[in-house]
Amino acid sequence: MNSTTPALLKKLARRNEPYIFLVLLALCLLIEFRSGQFFSPNNLVDIASALIVPGLFAVGTFLVIISGGIDVSFPALASLSVYATTKFLLDIDYQGGVWLAIVLALAIGALLGAFNGLFIGYFRLPALIVTLGSSSVFKGIMQGALNSRQLTIIPPGMREWGTSSLFTARNSISGLTSRMPVAFIALVLVLLFVFFLLRYTMFGRGIYAIGGSEVSAHRAGFNVVRTKVIMYIMVGMISSLAGVIRVCMMQQAHPTNMLGMEMNIIAGVVLGGTAITGGRGTLLGCMLGTLLIVIVGNSLILLGIPTSYRSVFTGALIIIGTGVSAYQVILMNRTRKHASNLKEAA
Repeated sequence: MNSTTPALLKKLARRNEPYIFLVLLALCLLIEFRSGQFFSPNNLVDIASALIVPGLFAVGTFLVIISGGIDVSFPALASLSVYATTKFLLDIDYQGGVWLAIVLALAIGALLGAFNGLFIGYFRLPALIVTLGSSSVFKGIMQGALNSRQLTIIPPGMREWGTSSLFTARNSISGLTSRMPVAFIALVLVLLFVFFLLRYTMFGRGIYAIGGSEVSAHRAGFNVVRTKVIMYIMVGMISSLAGVIRVCMMQQAHPTNMLGMEMNIIAGVVLGGTAITGGRGTLLGCMLGTLLIVIVGNSLILLGIPTSYRSVFTGALIIIGTGVSAYQVILMNRTRKHASNLKEAA
């Protein structure tokens, strides 16, 4: 056996990703054993399709959590940006493609994200408190200024993009078919961009450093305020993109159907090993945890469990994920304290 193998195994044992992957694999095998339909082509495409919007939300949430904050405003932010965009395009009778809708929504999302970043970065207010408040502000703007109501008709460009597909998968046994939305490419591109940002840029390292310690990050030369503001602008844009995709895929704009998603998304990110206190986590773990939440939410029926129990399972996952994250932080602090005591004794 290679001498590096034990060290590699020990390193993997300290990471969350292998455990989440094993839990995912066990759950998938259980569903397949009970239903015989989990690994069918159409079901896999359905799961990939269901992952698009939660996956985008999870990427934004992941950035906020590793920076040491908690954002609960992204569903309201996405709802406001896409609702305002859709209503404006309907009012001017826009007949063009989807790109104008995406650009407008991203611009509004950037503005709303900057609103969060201003109070969190410049005024150093707690992220949870700010985003709780801004969530109410965003919902209030929809209900008051925009007089929000369900828009059963969306612009043609958004409608066509929402129904376009990369390919169609067919179940040879049941004859059911499922299409892979073109919007899945957007999720892949955002993942690649954020992975590159975190892995190969000083900005990405700054986000991790701020999550570890703002004081240490400042002493190391990172501009804490600027990093936070830019990060929240990015989160606003990613959330708005998710909102556009949601509306296009549903073929209607509902002002409230994304509200309340924040706890499931945060649970998935934390389940993937992202430290709730910030400074530690991987994009792979974030997506594995989110995929676990999506599978639990979409595959209970295949296990013969009523969908009314979905919130029970999701709540249990939230408790487990938060508990594991907190326990890891405790172990890490104990290890550091023990090492410090040994150093002082020496």
